[in-house]
Amino acid sequence: MTSWIARSVALLAIAVVAASCSKETTQKSARASTPIPAATLSSMASIGATKTSPVLIRAYKKESEIEVWKQTSSGEYALLKTYPVCRWSGQLGPKKREGDRQVPEGFYTVSAGQMNPNSSMWLSFNVGYPNPLERSLGRNGGDIMVHGTCSSRGCFAMTNGQMEEIYAIAREAFVGGQKSMQFQSYPFRMTAENLSKFRNDPNIAFWKNLKEGSDRFEVSKRAPTVGYCGTRYAFDTDSEPSCSGDKPADAIDTAVIAKQKADEAQVASLMSSGTRAISMRYADGDQHASFRSLHQTPEFKKMDAAGEFSRPEALAQISEVPFETPSTPVTNVAKVETPSAAKPVIVANATKSTPIIPTLSLFSIGSLFKSTTASDTETIDTARAEETPVLDWFKSNDKPSTFPVNIPLPPRRG
Repeated sequence: MTSWIARSVALLAIAVVAASCSKETTQKSARASTPIPAATLSSMASIGATKTSPVLIRAYKKESEIEVWKQTSSGEYALLKTYPVCRWSGQLGPKKREGDRQVPEGFYTVSAGQMNPNSSMWLSFNVGYPNPLERSLGRNGGDIMVHGTCSSRGCFAMTNGQMEEIYAIAREAFVGGQKSMQFQSYPFRMTAENLSKFRNDPNIAFWKNLKEGSDRFEVSKRAPTVGYCGTRYAFDTDSEPSCSGDKPADAIDTAVIAKQKADEAQVASLMSSGTRAISMRYADGDQHASFRSLHQTPEFKKMDAAGEFSRPEALAQISEVPFETPSTPVTNVAKVETPSAAKPVIVANATKSTPIIPTLSLFSIGSLFKSTTASDTETIDTARAEETPVLDWFKSNDKPSTFPVNIPLPPRRG
């Protein structure tokens, strides 16, 4: 009886969506009840997780990837699956105001009530922007989603098939009793190579602050407690900490410091060996390389004509720019032929653990290249990702100051 009540409450919370979440379909679609594919359930079992165990999501803009992590029987999180992002908009850097087309960067909390089974963008969940730190800094805007339809103006847009699977994984975790899931959004993977390349970017201090949270997760494999102190995130703080950093160090702190020192040494080595400081220039965001081969297909052209794909011509205008001379592009990254300190505020709590050595996970998107109802799976060689047929994903049944302001907008997300 208890489990039945918990399931009913969770499903009710998912069904109740705030009126501010943009347009919705008039009737709840069966897609919101799509089961988790058998292959994904098998992957959960292989890492010691179940379909109702807690979930955590990490997103990377530059790499155009979203990772779904599941909590295992040990209490630690393990990588379940990596999904290629179909579209994101704006530039690298945080979102600051309504209409800037920026995809947020930071740490967010998603509850069952932020899941939208009636989204006009197939399915969606609200990531929770602006978070408490962003609100304290006066940042505005909202309705920032992870959703389907591959059209973005500030969101992570996935394909419909991907979104059904991600939605189902989150839905079952809420049904299992998870109160909220952490959504971590990064400009890029926090590697020494990226940090050396972007060392002169105006956002680098903010990005290093994000890396502090990333490091804590990668060392402990547990969701860090996230609060803020002045204009910075504060991680794994006690109930009444001070901003002076006088919290007694624990085992995780020690491991994180060691990781940070190793990363800093690698950054210094890369710089001394000639790694150039760069800045990325996007006309309007990017997408994962595995989608490039779609742009000449009839299905893509139909989507483009219907306004279901945001600014395809912008994908041909992505370049790496030497930071010392930002007016001179040096690398075409993508070519597409188609057009004062206050006390920290505690936001969420997490259980501390003994640090473990992070493990590497393979980039696997194989089962996504088939219908989400398929029980089998196909292994995809990432070197051949651009040649992979992913058209079934799109089928359905039913500013920064330098950014141009006169571009057409895609349909409103929801």
